[in-house]
Amino acid sequence: MKFSIKTKFKTTPEQIYHAWLTSKAHGAMTGGVSKCSSKVGGKFSAWDGYISGKNLELITAQYIKQTWRTIEFDQDQPDSILEIKLKEIKPGITELTLSHSGLLPQDLKYKKGWIENYFDPMKVYFESKNA
Repeated sequence: MKFSIKTKFKTTPEQIYHAWLTSKAHGAMTGGVSKCSSKVGGKFSAWDGYISGKNLELITAQYIKQTWRTIEFDQDQPDSILEIKLKEIKPGITELTLSHSGLLPQDLKYKKGWIENYFDPMKVYFESKNA
């Protein structure tokens, strides 16, 4: 199963890219403890260890591809794939497209989770940072 979500943030693609891949900024952006890597092959964890994965492909300020799983995945369930595309649609406004694939039908709940646990706090974070 796969789903995609598009949203906009009042910030640059560079700021989102940096925040996504930096431990301190990722934690500040989402509200959970994070350990991130900005290198291909680097591992990450987010939301106090609830989420984990590995960076598969990185294009600075444009694209992030990661393996992704939560502690709720079945032990034998393969990692899902997360893709983040960043595009500046006008100065200081970035469109983020998140595609999440390789999920099971019961994992559709993560679509709501992305909005509530990532995009909503990210909007507050970037608006306060760029005010």
